[in-house]
Amino acid sequence: MEMILERLMFTCIGKGHGAPCFPANREDWEKLRREPWLKEMCERIERGDEQLKHRLPVWTPHCAEFKNNHRAIADAVRPLNRLMLDFDEKGHTDEICARLLEQSPLVPLLIEESVRRGTHVLVELPDGMTAEQAQQLMQEATGFEPDAAVKDVSRCIYMVSEEHTKYVSDKLFEVSEGCERKSEPTSDEGCEQKSLPTSEAAQEPHTELMFKGIPYTSIIAEWWHRNGGEPAEGERNVKLHKLAVSLRAICDNKKEVLMQVMPRFGLSDVELRSVVDSACKETPKGISKMMQGIVSALEMGISSDEIEDAEAVRAETGVKVNVKALPMGLKESLTGVPVSMHMPVLCGVLPIAAAYADQVMVEYCDGNLQHLGLMSIIRGEQASNKSVVKNAIDVWKRQFDEEDALARKREEEWKERKKGRKANEKAPDDPKVLIRMVPVTVSCSTLLKRFKNAQGHTLYSFGEELDTLRKTNGAGSWSSKYDIYRLSFDKGEWGQDYNSDAAESGVVKVAYNWTMLGTNGALRKCFKSDNIENGLSSRILVAEMPDSSFSKMPKFGRRSAGDEAMIQEAVTRLRAFSGLIDTPRLRKAIEQWVEQKRVEAAKDIDHVKDTYRKRAAVIGFRCGVVFHLLETHPQPLPVRDGSGQTQVKELSTPLPHREGKGESRNCIKFAVMMAQYCLDQQMKAFGEALESQFVDARDECIRYGSNHSVFDQLPPSFTMDDLRALKRGFCSEAGLRKIISRWYRDHWIEKTDKTHWKKGKSE
Repeated sequence: MEMILERLMFTCIGKGHGAPCFPANREDWEKLRREPWLKEMCERIERGDEQLKHRLPVWTPHCAEFKNNHRAIADAVRPLNRLMLDFDEKGHTDEICARLLEQSPLVPLLIEESVRRGTHVLVELPDGMTAEQAQQLMQEATGFEPDAAVKDVSRCIYMVSEEHTKYVSDKLFEVSEGCERKSEPTSDEGCEQKSLPTSEAAQEPHTELMFKGIPYTSIIAEWWHRNGGEPAEGERNVKLHKLAVSLRAICDNKKEVLMQVMPRFGLSDVELRSVVDSACKETPKGISKMMQGIVSALEMGISSDEIEDAEAVRAETGVKVNVKALPMGLKESLTGVPVSMHMPVLCGVLPIAAAYADQVMVEYCDGNLQHLGLMSIIRGEQASNKSVVKNAIDVWKRQFDEEDALARKREEEWKERKKGRKANEKAPDDPKVLIRMVPVTVSCSTLLKRFKNAQGHTLYSFGEELDTLRKTNGAGSWSSKYDIYRLSFDKGEWGQDYNSDAAESGVVKVAYNWTMLGTNGALRKCFKSDNIENGLSSRILVAEMPDSSFSKMPKFGRRSAGDEAMIQEAVTRLRAFSGLIDTPRLRKAIEQWVEQKRVEAAKDIDHVKDTYRKRAAVIGFRCGVVFHLLETHPQPLPVRDGSGQTQVKELSTPLPHREGKGESRNCIKFAVMMAQYCLDQQMKAFGEALESQFVDARDECIRYGSNHSVFDQLPPSFTMDDLRALKRGFCSEAGLRKIISRWYRDHWIEKTDKTHWKKGKSE
């Protein structure tokens, strides 16, 4: 009976790299791979949640049992004549599987796709054959080179869900009689090992201890990163003691908690207990600055090296981007981007994301229906790394570029046929192609033609130099473009009528999103005092690059192929939505925010804030809708393939359907954050010019950037003289009466006699 049980135990399973690995049989292994939580973890890792990978359970393909369940070469009790090969090239699992099932030099036991779309192949290793020889044979058979590193008997791999399995042989679960024990544990140990796989190794990860919603394993992994990596030979106990001292502050100095969360690196319970006891004897000093930084960084989804930069950005702009909470597409857009540039990149990609969701309509707080019109300008001095925005948009616009390339080819062929026709030959019919990516320098006539052929879609432009746009739209054309841009915000009508075939005529609905990069000087030239009141400035989402004066060179990372694939998945998701999307929670949050800003502006008598708060709320709301769409699973809908044909495009990695659950808390926070950031940046970029226009146009008191409320500074009972004194003579009598009238209408004040007012409660 004991021999039968031994044959059934074909591997060991552990909760993680540093956890004990217990012998497991086929039932244990298959049951774990069918767990819904494991499938969900794998899907989240594929979508870019790399930190989650370290929480996956592991199994050992080269050994069926270890002494004291300690995964180490010296403790291998039942090694197996098997070899696990890694093929790092992504997306070739099906091809490798087909080749090996057709003709394989070695007996395949398991073929599976790894969690990051590589390939794992487990084969029998014949007696006398080395791992290097087996790797060479498999390279010749598959056409792909496996990882050249020789894997020892203690090697483990991450467990994946059963959906990743391409082939499995019954031989995988058999252990030959030749695999004898190298050392025999006591009978009590043996019985205990055989009873633990399902209760210990296969324990669900949601039981893992966490601090503020962050797994201790993630905190420990980041601590190793900040402290020179995992311990090398000879420094294990010293580093583990240092780790325990740091961790105890977030474990309430409880030894039993530390015993559960601390990695072991081969230490027995007695040895680890000694390390923990020693760490807890020291006088508690509270959470260290390093540990606080690690926790804060993990809450935001950034590296702990950047936490100081994140705090500096929040102090300067009032914004703290929680990368971890962002949906697919937006999260990957920030991969490799320094924290100080997160907001410029988000503001840069949101207009093109909204352009892809151009078949969506939403109801705003006022009851009117809107489309997702967004325009953004990313401003910064020369050499301020504005190209980081371009790099993100280059990935987002790939589907537009591919489809437009085919459409432009058809248009060029038509022009050639038209140009080469004979004098009496009829001109070929205009193909009226749909081209959605247009240059920012496009003429009004050509832009009108593109609108006429848009088939109800939104056009998009990206401009690297705002100054180029200003120069090429001179002699009155810039003011025409102003009209087009303003109308595009709410899909208004625009057109022109010429008595000539040389110019395009007609009236169209304008749906046009764009992103432009430019210097601060170019922005000032485009929005001067004579046009600041035309309404375009309040419709633009402005973002400012961080000041690079005398600063160190920033470090950029690269997006992986997986990151770029997730952005394309986000594009497909946005294009799949159509019709009215109801967002009641989002409407309520934005309505509360814009009312709060109205009260602030009224108390400060700040007409600049009052002007910009209204459309800042609309912009924040639309950004929130994009966020909501990216975390909601739509039904697949026809998508244009570029040749004028349509096809149904399925989502390869659908997220759980959120229908009925409404907008998430993260979505609402994001929308309010974007509204506030938009308001602050508009006031910073355009407030001074708009203030001057208000003063010139209406001899009325304007105060921009005030830190104190005029209303709050007044005594409980006040007169017109009190208000006049606060305004220091800058406000006309008519302006003061208007202010008093507004406060009275809003029930902020009540009149007590002919010259006195009393402050009451504002709603």
